[in-house]
Amino acid sequence: MAFTFSLPVRYGSIDYARIVYYPQFLHFCHIAMEEMFLAVVGVSYPDALQKEKVGYPTVKSEADFVSPVAYGETLEMSVAIGRLGTSSVEFRYEGRRSSDGEVAFRVRNIQVAVDMDAWESTPIPAHHRAAFETLLETDA
Repeated sequence: MAFTFSLPVRYGSIDYARIVYYPQFLHFCHIAMEEMFLAVVGVSYPDALQKEKVGYPTVKSEADFVSPVAYGETLEMSVAIGRLGTSSVEFRYEGRRSSDGEVAFRVRNIQVAVDMDAWESTPIPAHHRAAFETLLETDA
């Protein structure tokens, strides 16, 4: 089952057209990952990086921008896991407008567990894997 939370759209995320500037959606995904880490993994993402010495940089990203999002809107963000490898994770992100429930965007990121000292891929730590497994979904 996906992790979900609400994310208000701030003025700094919009462009001259008065809608969210598309690179901001990727930033929203990173915010979602950070929120998920604390709520599901039980450790903040900064602590994963600094204390556990493991990070998850994105190595591939695919995005579908479905409908515009304006300033003042709230996005219902979800994070699910599509696939778990030895060191890679497919994170699936979705943002829906709270005002009408319409999907605004979907992003699939392949992120790789990296040893922050050696800057090399590393197996996903067991407690991260166990948490990620709770978010596994069937192919969608």
